[in-house]
Amino acid sequence: MTAPTPTVVLVHGAFADATSWSGVIEELQREGIPVVAPPNPLRGLASDAAYIASVAAQIEGPVVLVGHSYGGALITVAGVTENVVGLVYVAAYVLEEGESLGELQGRFPLSPLVGSLKQWTYPVPGGEDAVEVTIAADAFPSVFAADVDPAVTKVLAVAQRPLAAAAFDETASAAAWRTRPSWALVAGADEAINPEVERFGAQRAGASVVELPGASHAVAVSQPKEVAALIRDAVRATGRGADRLTS
Repeated sequence: MTAPTPTVVLVHGAFADATSWSGVIEELQREGIPVVAPPNPLRGLASDAAYIASVAAQIEGPVVLVGHSYGGALITVAGVTENVVGLVYVAAYVLEEGESLGELQGRFPLSPLVGSLKQWTYPVPGGEDAVEVTIAADAFPSVFAADVDPAVTKVLAVAQRPLAAAAFDETASAAAWRTRPSWALVAGADEAINPEVERFGAQRAGASVVELPGASHAVAVSQPKEVAALIRDAVRATGRGADRLTS
């Protein structure tokens, strides 16, 4: 009996939304691969991962989780969901259990993103206002999307979604790559996450790694065919073993 084709769940990162996967979705759908691209709340590692896990758990059959940037941290935690059979990291953070984004970043030279963040506040129930961050509009093209059409980048800069600052300090409650096969794409010209952070996490996870030397952080927008090809590799590999789900 042929194993079912895994459903790909695309998890966007900070300063973006699910439309950042549009080109990748088009490529995957062309090949008949089922895709879901849920909104990432961007309110905190634990709560966001729980949301992604709930999305995966409600999909019938095997799931391959794909995370871009901060979304990589989320699939690392949410990936322990029973029907998840593989993880794909795209210019992403790959955390260890008990590790935070800030801790992982702090082991390497900081990227230009850190000095380009703008702080905002938002109300939270029963307490003082919380802090969220976006990328300053004038820095967005060079930091986030240097290889994207400037006309597109102008739109992305004003449509970006903020990340709760507290997310940088929350620690991962699990590292699903210890029990799931993983793949990773390193964006070699990333100015949002130091590419060394991406390489380190991918290698530590034992991921199958592809590197695109000139790719910016917005590699899913600028090079959707290459991103989709890596995801397709994961789908094909895990589809063959989908009947041997690990918990």
